Amino acid sequence: MAQFQVPSAEVQMRHLIIVFILLLHLCAAPACSSEAQEESLAKDPVTLVDARQDFNTKIVRQEEGSVLPEVPVESDFELVRYKSAVGPLAAYVTKDPGDGKRHPAIVWITGGDCNSIGDVWTQQPRNNDQSVSGFRDAGIVTMFPSLRGGNENPGKREGFYGEVDDFLAATEHLAALSYVDPKQIYLGGHSTGGTLVMLVGATTDRFRGIISMGSVAAAEQYGGQFVYCDPNDESEMRLRSPMHWLHCVESPMYVLEGASGNWDGAIKLMADANGNPKIEFFRIPGHDHFSVIAPLVEIIADEIVAGQIKLNRQSLLNLR
Repeated sequence: MAQFQVPSAEVQMRHLIIVFILLLHLCAAPACSSEAQEESLAKDPVTLVDARQDFNTKIVRQEEGSVLPEVPVESDFELVRYKSAVGPLAAYVTKDPGDGKRHPAIVWITGGDCNSIGDVWTQQPRNNDQSVSGFRDAGIVTMFPSLRGGNENPGKREGFYGEVDDFLAATEHLAALSYVDPKQIYLGGHSTGGTLVMLVGATTDRFRGIISMGSVAAAEQYGGQFVYCDPNDESEMRLRSPMHWLHCVESPMYVLEGASGNWDGAIKLMADANGNPKIEFFRIPGHDHFSVIAPLVEIIADEIVAGQIKLNRQSLLNLR
């Protein structure tokens, strides 16, 4: 797991420029009304599944291979391999608690290099707990899958494209475990992982609930990072950008971000345009892109254990 770094001032400025260009592109009229945004972003008649069906992505660059995933020692996790279209891929899954029960579970993708996994069992600071330890503390089975091209996995990184299929394959592995309730599987991720889970959620109704923290609206907002197709190819980037596929989401989805994180120009763009009642957007005051993770995970974990996520603005006030 590569930790996501706070963007430099130069990178932040580039992101603002990209957002401005996106807004110009999405709104052909001189004045960009909320109705025009909704029509452009949330009313695309084509589904993401249909758009992907006959599309052949072209990968133009690759990053150096990563290292083998660490083997957890004295941990609640075990290292496993799950079957995928490109071959066996590594994942961390919490062990069978041995109580003979089926438990709710979540598939979680971290930020940064979300194709690779690393130490998620060592205690992390509360202001940036990307191990989402609150889920395990609540007794929720947690799976961190690596994806194609990450660690020393087979396949090539595709950046928010083929990884969607890997995520679905990981979910089937998790659902088959004897100590997991296959009807109580949730999906979640942070930062780049948050972007990916929005795309996964637009292709299936498999999940009981979906949590996306700190996503971007469009893959262009990464400034060329984390994508391996031609970033100037609109067809490629469109299929990697959640803002175009909001209308496809069928499971309850919660998109959240700290008020001083990626809200303005990213999540707010989707929130303003969204016409899908299955998706709710929450701006969390008093938190940034990282500090928002731990308190949100604790609240969400309690609701998963209770049987269903039911976030509302009142329950998200004064998070610490």
